[in-house]
Amino acid sequence: MISLLKVSVSYQQKKVLEDLSIDFHKGEFCALLGPNGAGKSTLLKAIIDFQLEKTGKVFISGKEFHNWSRQELAKQIAIIPQDFQLQFDYTVEDLVLMGRFPYLGRWQNYTNIDKKKVEQILMQLDLVSLKSKLYSQLSGGERRRVSIARALAQETQVLLMDEAFANLDINHQLEIMQLLSEINREHNKLIILVSHNINLASEYCERIVMLKEGIVIADGAPENIVNSENLKELYNADLKIIKNPISGKPNLIYPGKNAN
Repeated sequence: MISLLKVSVSYQQKKVLEDLSIDFHKGEFCALLGPNGAGKSTLLKAIIDFQLEKTGKVFISGKEFHNWSRQELAKQIAIIPQDFQLQFDYTVEDLVLMGRFPYLGRWQNYTNIDKKKVEQILMQLDLVSLKSKLYSQLSGGERRRVSIARALAQETQVLLMDEAFANLDINHQLEIMQLLSEINREHNKLIILVSHNINLASEYCERIVMLKEGIVIADGAPENIVNSENLKELYNADLKIIKNPISGKPNLIYPGKNAN
């Protein structure tokens, strides 16, 4: 569904992605792991950013990136940022309704169909009680759910999520991963998220891509690539992996201060 072919991206002459070729397929739930500066967020930008200077080619649903208009691309891909940067404060309902913007014609107002879709999404994500609340009044977990709701309102087949758990406590991290897993399973959407939480990525994602210095060092199912050797290469740290006794998925164990 999304293909990057020999894509390179540089910032101030420093190469962040280098000749990256990778495919993402419909219905996948994929996590991008790696240290800070590895190119994870840049990979997402390479997929959707018209202003990003890059070489190589990006294909979305078989059509090259630059052949998409911004409006049509917004019907294909929704991005869930770390946090909305709002110039003005909006209610939850208004923010989610903004996800319908790609479907508006010039000078057209939101229709009853748009409003009904938003009502359904607010119910699905348990946001009805918050719909009249201002975004600035929400907790971190509530803001995350609103940003997901807004992305769902776009009715795209692809969701990109940057820094999935930034500033969220563990119960909200679990809530968001469970919600994304349900969306992936029920709607067969391609979901690609940037994460620093190895255990949650292993538990919920069917595919993990490990990036270091703009290069993919491992790509596959968690049980095949989340191991001490790959994590040593990725983070330059000696980390122990065990099998979760409940799920059977690989889980990271920190060595402790007295480890040799």
